[in-house]
Amino acid sequence: MSQAGFSVIGAQGFIGRHVAARLEAEGHAVRRIDRIDGAVLGAPLGQVVFAAGVTADFRTRPFDTVEAHVAALGRVLGEASYDGLLYLSSTRVYDGAPAAREEVSLCLDPQNPSHLYNATKLAGEALCLALLRPGVRVVRLSNVYGAGDRSENFLTALLAEARARGHVVLRSAPESAKDFVSVQDVAGLIPRICLAGRHRLYNLAAGRNLSYDAVAKALARASGCGYEFEPGAPEVRFPPIDIGRVRGEFDFAPASLEDEMDALWRAYCEEQA
Repeated sequence: MSQAGFSVIGAQGFIGRHVAARLEAEGHAVRRIDRIDGAVLGAPLGQVVFAAGVTADFRTRPFDTVEAHVAALGRVLGEASYDGLLYLSSTRVYDGAPAAREEVSLCLDPQNPSHLYNATKLAGEALCLALLRPGVRVVRLSNVYGAGDRSENFLTALLAEARARGHVVLRSAPESAKDFVSVQDVAGLIPRICLAGRHRLYNLAAGRNLSYDAVAKALARASGCGYEFEPGAPEVRFPPIDIGRVRGEFDFAPASLEDEMDALWRAYCEEQA
């Protein structure tokens, strides 16, 4: 256990809330931070989990995205007192890469509006990894799901449509696929990486892509909703995420979204009641 405990920056967000709760359940002292000011920068922060960020609405909030992913991180790295820091990045940075392994070289296209997110996350990663401090690390998260997600991402939008209409329309082809990782798996592994990680960069994902057809079928079983795919919808695919590093180092065995869809649906309905 860190003598100064943990500080979770972005603790009001979906992932930050779950990480803070898990740390407290494990007996750690946790400081929840959602505004970086002089008081924060002047206090001993212990182990920092930097979970602040802009997700689904980054296209309409470009300056907030740069501030959260780069500028605010830079202030903490350069001015704060901390024992270690774990920056939560994203496996979206593998878009266009030949494989999704930690060692692979990555591609950016500044003319692609979606790559603003990737560019800011990679700038944050570069800040962390440029420091000669082994306790400063990066975790690239895939699509995180779980109770309490209030974002407008793909899975949450499906849950909302199923509850509101009893029928969902998917605007990507059935063969489209991506990786989904449980927020409970994320929250459980982050403290271990902070305190005992042997590497400075990790993928944290389920390690297998799930097709949109499989997602729709699992949701239909859980909710009783109907579903259809928009005719001529494009196929969207992401490279399978290599999790060999976390699997080997921490014996990581991720949960399956298909197996957890019933519980996810019940939790969503309870939250909306």
